[in-house]
Amino acid sequence: MEIDDQNPASTAAESPETLPGGENEELDNPAEPTQPAATSVIPPSIVPAIAPIPPPIIRPLAPLPSRPPLFRPPVTQNGELRTSDSDSEHDELAPARTAPGSTAEYEISEESRQARERHEKAMQEFLMKRRASALAVPTNDMAVRARLRRLGEPITLFGEREMERRDRLRSIMARLDAEGQLEKLMKVHEEEEAAATGGTEEAEEEVLQYPFYTEGSKALLDARIDIAKYSILRASSRLERAKRKRDDPDEDVEAEMDWALRQAESLVLDCSEIGDDRPLSGCSFSSDGKFLATSSLSGVAKLWSMPQVRKVSNFKGHTERVTDVMFSPVNECLATASADRTARLWSPEGSLLKTFEGHLDRLARIAFHPSGKYLGTTSFDKTWRLWDVETGVELLLQEGHSRSVYGIAFHQDGSLVSSCGLDALARVWDLRTGRSVLALEGHVKPVLGVSFSPNGYHLATGGEDNTCRIWDLRKKKSLYIIPAHSNLVSQVKYEPQEGYFLVTASFDMTAKIWSARDFKPVKTLSGHEAKVTSLDIISDGQCIATVSHDRTIKLWSVNSKDKQTMDID
Repeated sequence: MEIDDQNPASTAAESPETLPGGENEELDNPAEPTQPAATSVIPPSIVPAIAPIPPPIIRPLAPLPSRPPLFRPPVTQNGELRTSDSDSEHDELAPARTAPGSTAEYEISEESRQARERHEKAMQEFLMKRRASALAVPTNDMAVRARLRRLGEPITLFGEREMERRDRLRSIMARLDAEGQLEKLMKVHEEEEAAATGGTEEAEEEVLQYPFYTEGSKALLDARIDIAKYSILRASSRLERAKRKRDDPDEDVEAEMDWALRQAESLVLDCSEIGDDRPLSGCSFSSDGKFLATSSLSGVAKLWSMPQVRKVSNFKGHTERVTDVMFSPVNECLATASADRTARLWSPEGSLLKTFEGHLDRLARIAFHPSGKYLGTTSFDKTWRLWDVETGVELLLQEGHSRSVYGIAFHQDGSLVSSCGLDALARVWDLRTGRSVLALEGHVKPVLGVSFSPNGYHLATGGEDNTCRIWDLRKKKSLYIIPAHSNLVSQVKYEPQEGYFLVTASFDMTAKIWSARDFKPVKTLSGHEAKVTSLDIISDGQCIATVSHDRTIKLWSVNSKDKQTMDID
């Protein structure tokens, strides 16, 4: 090819003069070098033509398999039916993704179609929520109720709270906006503006007509004032005493606590007496420690002299089982609670003084206010009530528990009262204002016993979850959890003088003493043959009484050789 390209004219001009035998002569004498002549040119007939390089053969690609056309369901937006916007994109990209001569698209599987539908539904819900959050919804609960009423919706649902009601209104408004019913929303808004501008006086009258609180009686107001005055003096005395113990170098609180715990550790079974023909449900020491009262499922309460545990008198009058008994802190009168829905006040001789009627279900526990003027009762009608001991009038009907109320205890200052119930909740109420100041959540099962510490800021609760919880009222939270028993805790009480230890009773047939310093076990009182239902501690902490379903009263006292009396301040 190169020779042809370089000498095309020479080859054409000299080709007639070339001899036919020139090629043979060169072949016959291969060893002799040949001198190329300057004018000799290789004829085209002698030099074989170089074959041209064939172009590369491009083989066609195999065609892609044809698929049926893609079906896209219509999408609904703002009430109009339209196809997906992605159809045009698929039409433009179809030639690039299909084989030549094939216009069909790939088929979408059922799972992919369902996933796409779920995605589109989630997007619609997200946009709906986003639009709902942008709507103006009133914050006042009364305004929310009024707008729901104007929209033809129920103003409240069962168990619905204020924030839940507001969220429901927002979702309803977003749905109406998405359905194109803006006129309805605008009409409701205009009605609200007209009502707000023209009915100001009526709104004030409604507020006065429907107060957010329940108006109490004049007797309750007087009782609250009396309790406030009483509690101020008691709290002042308690704080002065605590400051004196802290600042006085002669006061050794740790030594006193060690002595009290040693005394509690030395408690032994001193006496056991059959208390009734039926199981016993409650017991209580008198303020001077000379008497012990017990209650029984037979419907009879009994008074016993101490320390010989000899029966003094019977208290008969209840028509059902007696669930609890409690001595007054200021005199020797005692009160009993019964399943016949009444509480009764008795004299030490056994005569009936007052009957407190009003509960709608059987009573559980009972407690006296430290002043001795008021009596608190709990009931399975989900309420606890406060009574005037002198007049027998019901001063307060307090709701707040979602299930039956079981235990009740008054603060030593008289300003607070704590209630616990089968809703696994303990509440602390301020008697001076009537407000629930604390809701103690932590137990996972019903709470059956509650007790305030004499230090003023600790509260103990025991329940069916077999634990005793210590709560710090200053921090408003649980301070310690005592895994107390192998069965439910039926009663819990602090030592009444200083609160150096607390005692728990349980259905595991034992009562246990716990240190109030580190909440470690000090002593286990074993001896009952059935469930221990109640206990009480004498004022000086030297004796503990327990009653049980085995119908016995057991007294646990300090050994006579170790018995000493703690100085009462």
